[in-house]
Amino acid sequence: MKAPAKGYDVAAVDAFIAGAQAGESVVSSNDIRAVAFPVVKGGYSTVEVDAALERFEDTVAEHEISELISRIGPDGATAEVRAVAQDILNRIVLEPRKRFRGAPLFAYGYNRNDVDEFTDRIRAFYMDRGLLSRSDVRGITFRPQLGGYHEGQVDLLLDELVRVMLAAK
Repeated sequence: MKAPAKGYDVAAVDAFIAGAQAGESVVSSNDIRAVAFPVVKGGYSTVEVDAALERFEDTVAEHEISELISRIGPDGATAEVRAVAQDILNRIVLEPRKRFRGAPLFAYGYNRNDVDEFTDRIRAFYMDRGLLSRSDVRGITFRPQLGGYHEGQVDLLLDELVRVMLAAK
């Protein structure tokens, strides 16, 4: 007999969706990107839930961009997105192994080589020489490394990159 496949906890996924649909709390595209569900036997398919969350995030991000444009105008919104894009570019053109802060002493962070390889892909994307999708950015994982890059700083850059990609579509 085959063991039930592992997937996202049904109750946790359903609670998140119910809360978002009921408007119990304001859900931002960052909230959607950051949500994490426990993995359990017999849960929802992680692939299907992740795909649904990406579509939901895209919809919410489009609404956020529309609100930004109505609040500060199209020129202001463009300037804001360009500033974030420039901050990302300024970070990724730094010398490899020096692009982010290191993890705290005797702590694990993201593998520096993995992150540097991915930021090279981001740089190629910026220079119109490489393909990079929002799914690539959302789904990237890095191996752990003692003394690797600070995870929060790398994650923030990836979140901001998705935001820029959504605004540019």
